[in-house]
Amino acid sequence: MADNKQNISYQAGQATGQTKEKASGMMDKAKDAAASAQDSMQQAGQQMKEKAQGATDGVKDKTGMNKNT
Repeated sequence: MADNKQNISYQAGQATGQTKEKASGMMDKAKDAAASAQDSMQQAGQQMKEKAQGATDGVKDKTGMNKNT
C-alpha cells in the first residue's frame, strides 16, 4: 500500500513538473511574440513618421515655405 502511494505521489510530482515546464515554454514564446510585435510596431511607426515628414517637406517645397533650400 505504501509503495502504491509513493508511486502515485511520484507520478503526480512528475506531472506537476512537466506542466510547469510546458507553461514556462509557453510564456517564453509569448514574450518572444510580444517583443517581435513591439519591434514591428516601432518600425511601422518610424516609417509613418518618415512618410509624413516627406509629405510635409513636399508641401513646403510646393508652397515656397521650405526655408532650408
